[in-house]
Amino acid sequence: MPGEGARRIAIADVGALADAVRAGHRATLARAITLVESRHPDHRRTADQLLTTLLPDAGAATRIGITGVPGVGKSTFIEGFGRMLTRSGHRVAVLAVDPTSARTGGSILGDKTRMQELGRDPDAYIRPSPTSGVLGGVAQATRESMIICEAAGFDVILVETVGVGQSETEVAGMVDFFLALMLPGAGDELQGIKKGLLELVDMIAINKADGATAEAAGRAAAEYRRALEIITPASPAWRPPVETCSALTGAGLETIWKRIGDHRRTLGDTGEFDERRRAQRVRWMWSTIRGQLMHALDHDQAVKAILDQVEPAVAENRVPPRVAAARVLAAFGSIPGSGTA
Repeated sequence: MPGEGARRIAIADVGALADAVRAGHRATLARAITLVESRHPDHRRTADQLLTTLLPDAGAATRIGITGVPGVGKSTFIEGFGRMLTRSGHRVAVLAVDPTSARTGGSILGDKTRMQELGRDPDAYIRPSPTSGVLGGVAQATRESMIICEAAGFDVILVETVGVGQSETEVAGMVDFFLALMLPGAGDELQGIKKGLLELVDMIAINKADGATAEAAGRAAAEYRRALEIITPASPAWRPPVETCSALTGAGLETIWKRIGDHRRTLGDTGEFDERRRAQRVRWMWSTIRGQLMHALDHDQAVKAILDQVEPAVAENRVPPRVAAARVLAAFGSIPGSGTA
């Protein structure tokens, strides 16, 4: 349930709220993102008006998704990479998607703690968002948050995923460039890495390429390059490069940024960049439709009534799940008929 702070957001003047976001007012930026994350019906209506108002001011930023196995150093990388960018004159927003507990509903929301220096940078903004159980580990409002941050003048958006898993496809479908961080010592990793991830990435960076692990990082990079040679890339115009870097020392971070710029120019020249953005907006619409349908299904009284009958029948193996699903949908009004096979 939303608190009083969230309720006050809903009655704010949308025009004034949009003006404050455009002016880069950080407290208003946080309020605006809280608004689009809210599930309260009044907040959703206000959020829709705000997003429509801000849409012409968004879209110019470079959107980068970052994934990697646990322990690869995503937060350290993002802090080092983000600080390098702000020193170069960029304004960086980090949307760090936090895992929400399926049991308790709680989330860690610890990225500001892990990125203390970047969090104090006046040209950076870190927003941890709980996934709220959304499939793929991507916060429901991440796309809307990108629009708000872009309207606020942030020209680089970094979306950190919860790790290698179902979230890769979701994140790759909402960003311009998808970066996978890997650890030195690729032998074991290559055995278990999914082909699907290699098909999604626009670049692989071997992190922790410093000190005693520098040589191992070089070997890992060579292994990943060989692996990528047999994978059909996401774009016919771009062969994903493999680089080494050290988030601790900063080595290789400028090269990664250069590769990201090369990627945008290459896809821009072919028209693929704009086409990707158009396709992403349509997928965003359908993702929202599915989410709202599930929300409506969960709160429909007729569905709740029939679930008391069909769930025990399915659990006790008296009714096939397919037949039970059809009955639930018929009660919801999504399909005609009695729901019998």
